[in-house]
Formats: sequence, C-alpha cells, structure tokens
Amino acid sequence: MEWWTFLIYFFVGLTGLMMLGVPVAFAFMTVNMLGVFFMWGGTTGFSQLVLSIDSSISTFMLVPVPMFILMGSVMFHSGIAPRMIEVLDQWLGFIAGRLAVLTIGAGTVLATLTGVAMGSVAMLGSTLTPEMERRGYARTLAIGPVLGSGALAILIPPSTLAIVLASVGGFSIAKTLVAIIVPGILLAIAYVTYIVIRATLRPQDAPSYEIESVPFRVKMKNTFVYLIPPVSIVVLTIVFIFTGVATPTESAAIGTFLTFILSFMYGKLNWQTIRNAVSSALQLSVMILIILTGSAAFSQLLSFSGATTAITEWATTLPVAPLVLMLIMMLIVMVIGMFIEQTSIVLVTMPIFLPIIHAMGWEPIWFAVVMMVNLELATITPPAGLSLFVMKGVAPEGTTMGEIYMAAVPFILINISLMALLIFVPDIALWLPSLMN
Repeated sequence: MEWWTFLIYFFVGLTGLMMLGVPVAFAFMTVNMLGVFFMWGGTTGFSQLVLSIDSSISTFMLVPVPMFILMGSVMFHSGIAPRMIEVLDQWLGFIAGRLAVLTIGAGTVLATLTGVAMGSVAMLGSTLTPEMERRGYARTLAIGPVLGSGALAILIPPSTLAIVLASVGGFSIAKTLVAIIVPGILLAIAYVTYIVIRATLRPQDAPSYEIESVPFRVKMKNTFVYLIPPVSIVVLTIVFIFTGVATPTESAAIGTFLTFILSFMYGKLNWQTIRNAVSSALQLSVMILIILTGSAAFSQLLSFSGATTAITEWATTLPVAPLVLMLIMMLIVMVIGMFIEQTSIVLVTMPIFLPIIHAMGWEPIWFAVVMMVNLELATITPPAGLSLFVMKGVAPEGTTMGEIYMAAVPFILINISLMALLIFVPDIALWLPSLMN
C-alpha cells in the first residue's frame, strides 16, 4: 500500500467514525487496529500493537495527567472555585466593563484549577453571561469573554493538553508547562485590554451600575482566606517544576495532596465531594490515556507505510523559507481545528510534524508553545469549536449560533496575533524555560 493511500484510508475512516458519534479515543483505536490488521500481517500484528500500547502509557512522566486533573476536580467540586470568583468580583468594581473583565479573571483562575476549556465555559457561561445581559451588556460582550477565558485553560499550567502534547512529541513536560506561562498571561492581558477599550469607547455595550461597597478589611480577609491559598498551591506546583526541586510528576502529586488538605480545612472534604471529584477525574484521565495509546500506534503505522519519510523529504525540499513552512503547518492546524477537537489534532498532526521539526532544526519547545496557542484557538473557531457548542447550551434563551460566532471573532483575532508574535519572536516562549535548572 502506498503511503498516501494509507493516509487517505486512515483519515476517511477516522472522520466517518467521528461523524457517527463514536468517541475520539475509540475511533482512533478502531482505525489503528484495521491498519495493523492489513499492514502488519493480520492478527499477528496485534501483538505488536499491544506492545505499542504498553510502552506508550507505562511511563512515569504521564502520571501528572491524572494528578493535575484530580487537583482541579477537587477544587471545582468542593466549591473553592466559585468562592474565588466572588473575591475577584469585590476587587474589580471600578473597572469599565467590570463583569467582562471579571470573566477573564475568573477564567484565568479556573484555568489553573481545571485545565479543561469546556468546563470553564460551562461554569462562566451559566453564571456570568446571564448577569451581564441583565445589566444591559451587548450580547457579544456578554459571550465573547466567556469563550476567550475558557480557552485560557489550555494555555495556563497545569494544562493537561500541554502534557499530552509534550508526551506525544517527546518534549520536556516541565519546560513545556513553564513555556506556556508567559503566552498565557499575555493573552489574558490582551483580552482585558480589548474589553476595557471597547467598554470605554462604547459605554452602551457595558453600562456602568452601582455596586455594593465592601469594606477594605473584608476584601483583604476574603483574599487571604479564599483566594491566596488555592492560587498558592498552583504557584507552588509551578515553582517546584521551574526550580527543579521536584519533577512534574512529583509536583502534581504534591499539589493534589495540598488541594485535599485545603478542601478539608474549608470543611468541604466530604464523601460526596471525593466521589464526584474522583469519578470525573477518572473518566477524563482514562479517555486521555486511551487516546495516547492510539497516537503511539498511529506513529508506528506512519513510519511503516513510508509516510514519515516521504512527508519529511517533501517538507525539507519545499522551495520556501523555513518560516513560511512553519506558517503553512500552523494554517493546517487552524483549518483542522475548525472541525475536530484539540486532542485529536495533536494525535493526527504531531506524528507528521515531528520529523519536520527535527529536520528543520527548530527548537521543540518553541514549536510546542505555538502549537498550544493554535490549539487554544481551535476551541473557539467556527463552525465546530467545542466551546462554541458548550456556550450555546448554557447561553440565555434566544441566543443564536451566529451571535456566538460573532462574539468569538475579536478573541480569535487576538489569538492569531499572539501566535504570529510567538512565531516571529521565539524568545517570548523560550525565555522562561531557559532560566530553569
């Protein structure tokens, strides 16, 4: 079988199964098993598939995935996250478009707790969007910040997708997690800047209103009690990774343990919280690990079919500058991101991109960060960004998909601008990892 024939069959089969509603993990594994059967000698090839599955997930560096997911799940189900949003609201009363700015702040905080964009969009969209509409906010300004802030969960550590990307690409998980910090902060600042400028120039889009005054002493007390402790756990986890005091796996375990302690100190650690947190974390972790096994098999099938060598030769002999090649690759990811979710994009593209990255001599961490921004963009890109559909499910009655698409446009443009900046100025992504021990 020619390599291009294999790729056509693979993508047609994968797309067909996903359109039928088969979960990504099982669709990937089904297509891989068919590929193994026809290319590796029938049923005898399944033994090699089992070895690939075992080697792809039997590794210590993947332990942070379930640990970070559990850490965020405990904070979410124990009610720590909503309390943090209330404290942020107390501090932002004087800012133009404060509810939209609060949404970005809350999304940034939730990003450090959940690492899952759809969860943040669901929570913020069901709580803050109706409140903004009640206060007379323009619908696009009531929806757009929710979409943008939810996507921050992908770009602010501890990001589950960053760990998956680093694992698939064979990159340093620690450096990848540290490298996305600065772009994540820059993106949040850009979002807030856009909102404040729009609310100042068009006050009718974000009408001001009187708020209940909270004494400074009360705000400081709430900050020290409800905001600083959970944020400190996340910061401490990142500092451990950055300084080399602990590996990402050890840092994730420490952070999860401290999260349980904090939930206990708040009086929220009961059997119901533990059961809900562990159950949701287990489901998501198993799904991600199954997807990773499919990626390993896909990489081997690519190599066996000759696609890896052919694509690498094509890319390295293409009569364009390396920067143009990078832009083409990111454009491909952007287009794919309009139709399928991020983990699938990683599994489909990274085995193809990796040989090109090495052949071109690019810094892998830089590529990973640019890729992460692109994947973050995929959550809010029409027509099929997952966060768009989640937003439709929690948006006020009467909200159309067209309005949601329009609300996402400014934040899409901000993301693209950040991605371009990272491509042309790699030091933005590489500066912080270069300081690591």
